[in-house]
Amino acid sequence: MKLFIENMNEEIAKDILRWEYDEPYDFYNSELTDEDMKERLDGSYFALVNDNKELFGFFCTGENAQVPVGKKYGVYSDDSIDMGLGMNPNFGGKGNGFEFCSFILRYIEKNYEDTPIRLTVAKFNQRAIHLYEKLGFVKKDEFSTDFAEFMTMVKKTNYK
Repeated sequence: MKLFIENMNEEIAKDILRWEYDEPYDFYNSELTDEDMKERLDGSYFALVNDNKELFGFFCTGENAQVPVGKKYGVYSDDSIDMGLGMNPNFGGKGNGFEFCSFILRYIEKNYEDTPIRLTVAKFNQRAIHLYEKLGFVKKDEFSTDFAEFMTMVKKTNYK
């Protein structure tokens, strides 16, 4: 499988916001709202397509990759680049996660050299946590919102 980065556009953003995940991952379902569309099109989101030109997933960096409540707990206070991601539910749970995440990590490491990469994951999502650990992430902080418990994980980049 080959993946390619494409700039986010309105059509792709609408597709992503319509994705429906099965339980318990339905936690990640979004709604097609003006606010969500504006966020997806602000330049921090990128689409990933496979060699069949199918929308495979997306990723974002920066503040949009954070869970806003986490700021209250100080979990985003250090100098890391935050990464968020989502895989098309048609491709999830089929062994594609390692390659998908590795591709995103290579892009971020190339563009944010020597900066630790941080992600935030819902604690119930053991499938993702296991994958992130295989990719070299370690647990850093935990916090709760009214609807879920989260943890941040950090991957140190290869320092030169």
